[in-house]
Amino acid sequence: MAGASGRGMWAMKRLNWALSFIHGRPPELWALIEEAGLETYERSGAQLCFEDGALSDCSSEMATVFEPLEKLEDFEGPDMSFAEYLDREQTPMEERGRIIGYVEGFNAADHREVSVASLGAQQKAEDADGSNHNYRLRGGYDQLPRYLSERIAEFGGKVLTGTPVKEIRWVEGWVEVVSDLWSFNAPHAVVTLPLAVLQCGKVKIEPRPRQIMEGAERLRMGQVRRFTLLFAEKFWEGLPPQPAMEEMSFLFAFTEMPPVWWTAHPEASNTITGWVGGPRSAALTGLDAKTLGDKACATLARIFGLRKQRIHGLLKGCYTHDWQHDRFSLGAYSYVAAGGLDASRQMTEPIADTLFFAGEHTDITGHWGTVHAAIRSGLRAAEQVLSGVRRHKAEG
Repeated sequence: MAGASGRGMWAMKRLNWALSFIHGRPPELWALIEEAGLETYERSGAQLCFEDGALSDCSSEMATVFEPLEKLEDFEGPDMSFAEYLDREQTPMEERGRIIGYVEGFNAADHREVSVASLGAQQKAEDADGSNHNYRLRGGYDQLPRYLSERIAEFGGKVLTGTPVKEIRWVEGWVEVVSDLWSFNAPHAVVTLPLAVLQCGKVKIEPRPRQIMEGAERLRMGQVRRFTLLFAEKFWEGLPPQPAMEEMSFLFAFTEMPPVWWTAHPEASNTITGWVGGPRSAALTGLDAKTLGDKACATLARIFGLRKQRIHGLLKGCYTHDWQHDRFSLGAYSYVAAGGLDASRQMTEPIADTLFFAGEHTDITGHWGTVHAAIRSGLRAAEQVLSGVRRHKAEG
């Protein structure tokens, strides 16, 4: 079996708020975590909001933000964008900011394009998996792909990094994957290119798998900018409101840039992460770590009512990656455009029992954009390959 991704293990690329959280208890992901012997902890703490120039504990209020999404679980009728849905429901303009901010931030989506039917499917899927509980991997998410790479090596396989694929040539029962330095042949290939890389055609697939590309065109690649700031100390400790500030987990500042922040609470850490998803992320696109750090300190100074110089003086580093301009990703993760709810299923159909497509954008369980969706799609593709092999042997 040949993998056709540019850097190997594409399926582990973001996901779950840019590889920060484990949402709920998806069995495929937790089985892998337990197999690898990794340690997790549950997220907890207070949620703070910055509105009208003041910080407050809004932990109880934030539940109301999700009410319009919970209603979507029972959505029926022709699909539409979330913007059209808000108009149809005559949602008051003063209530739209928070919910649009959440939909765009969490889904990395443009609310004028994202499918309401897909948001409903996602809400149902998250409720079923207990996604109201979030966890983190102590020691970082990179432990998972490292473990998988080691297991592949134990079974005699090899993960080739630094070997970008240029072209995939195929006929039924034979695939050639071509890079600058090597070419690889196999009877099957599982193609896990990120959605935007697949859409732009930088990796040429010949002959073109028409049904796959048509499905991909009905999906969208979301955009995100995320960065983590490391400080010499927790400058927010001791500030009002108390006791919420001592337990701050999430901070929402919908009129600021970025609008969403989180700490490592309950872990001891002097870090705070900034996040903006969807169209608003364009404001931070292309900025280097130093510039992001400067802008972030100015934003945090406004939010916490402190002098920027004080916060900036405590800053030890800003860590980020520009996924939008990374040619191996061209974005964060996928979302479904209005009218495209069946697009992912279309992309799961094997091409002549030779090409198989996987990745979070091919998930059919409502978990687009998550690590467990990527893993789930890989397991599905592997079973499709094996089923085809068994069938051909039986036909013999």
